[in-house]
Amino acid sequence: MTATNQSPGVSAGTDRTPHGRTLTGSLGVTAIVFMVVAAASPLTVVGGAAPLGILLGNGVGFPAMYAISAVVLLLFSVGLATMAKHVPRPGAFFTFVGYGLGRPMGLATAYLALLTYTTIQVSVYGYLGYILEVTIAGLGGLDLPWYLYALAMIGAVGILGYRHIELSSKVLGVLLVGEILIVLALVAAVVFSGGAEGLSLAPFEPANVVSGAPGVGLMFAIAAFIGFEATAIFRDEAKDPSRTIPIATYVAVIGIGIFYTLATWGLVMAWGPSEVVDVAAQDPGAMVIITTLNYLGPIGEIVINILLITSMFACVLSFHNVITRYQHSMSAAGVLPHRLGDVHHKHLSPYTSSLVQTITAGVFVIAFAVLGLDPVLQVFTWFAGVATLAIAILMAITSIAVIVYFTRKRRGVASLWHTVIAPALGLVGLVGSAVVITAYFPMLVGDVDATGVPTFGALSLSLIAVILLVPVAGYVQALLLKARDPQAYERITAAIGG
Repeated sequence: MTATNQSPGVSAGTDRTPHGRTLTGSLGVTAIVFMVVAAASPLTVVGGAAPLGILLGNGVGFPAMYAISAVVLLLFSVGLATMAKHVPRPGAFFTFVGYGLGRPMGLATAYLALLTYTTIQVSVYGYLGYILEVTIAGLGGLDLPWYLYALAMIGAVGILGYRHIELSSKVLGVLLVGEILIVLALVAAVVFSGGAEGLSLAPFEPANVVSGAPGVGLMFAIAAFIGFEATAIFRDEAKDPSRTIPIATYVAVIGIGIFYTLATWGLVMAWGPSEVVDVAAQDPGAMVIITTLNYLGPIGEIVINILLITSMFACVLSFHNVITRYQHSMSAAGVLPHRLGDVHHKHLSPYTSSLVQTITAGVFVIAFAVLGLDPVLQVFTWFAGVATLAIAILMAITSIAVIVYFTRKRRGVASLWHTVIAPALGLVGLVGSAVVITAYFPMLVGDVDATGVPTFGALSLSLIAVILLVPVAGYVQALLLKARDPQAYERITAAIGG
């Protein structure tokens, strides 16, 4: 494996200087799936987001939202995987959009992707800091504020992110296996015991699916998948990327969809359709731990508590790697500082980008602490909501780009199903999801009137404005480059296309 000074698309040499520009590696399907599924953070979703989806969303029908989301995202993945075969560049969303819709839209999408992954990462840092605070204090340890624990985790993630990606993939693989096994053990215990009210398909009955606030339920469900689409960002570090990336994408979305649907169905069955919402209302943060205590005993409770912490750590580590590689690709395109594209001569990692990302996360956590935000009800909930709406928009734009790209430039290179039909069906689902999420967004951040009806107040409008203005900044940057430095604008093609 070597790091070179060549630009993307140029054959690699053997230069091992400290400021190489090209990432290399030999990640296989399993390693990449571990990376992106760890970003989805299975146990964090089951233990943190699922109870909130049941409580604030559509109650008993919430598990069906994972199945619905999986179908929509699988259709989206068909176009994504096909594009990965024909556009030999890392960068995922912004690269594909650049090739399909032009450089300005590609750059706009790049900034929207950075916003998505940054907000979901810092939201989990808030939850992780809170869990560490209450867990350590409960064990008789130091009673420190959540943000100090969050900053410590940022430091640990920064150390791993500074080193080669294969180290991170091994750490994530071990943690991910533990998460999956404990959840499957819990579901098995519920099934063998017959649940609280007997086993049923009540979560998938249409009346339950559309009950309560399905838009909020859909928001939590789609948020659980964030990260699977980042398979393409690891292209330069993948073994046989034309084969590895598409397979990893399909495996990730199908596996995540089945796992979450099964796990949340088990959670509903554990308490029974008539009681599960009331149980979630009592203490959503501890719901999965109490459930595990009831079905797997004290040892199971201890194990799941530990794995809940490691699950969140795996999540932020995975998103750290995704963000650093987005920044690296944007640096290669000439739209972020040149130093962000540096590759470490020994670890072969985008180490400068990793350091910058570590500092950025630290600044956000310090800002949240100064503002006195609650780590769960505000940091986690608000910023996870921002990321969810942003990812739905991001995927919708990418679906359009796939259709346009193959219609205009690559007609005949793949079947109509892969290049038009599946992406179009995915687009319809994603646009519908974005509309529903937007309608219920005020409820997520607490902007409701006296009767509980969602109302677009200052907070919800401000957060939505950020989602809209960030990509506009990228679009404007591209236009300014085109006007002021045509040569630099042309160089964007090497990484973004257009």
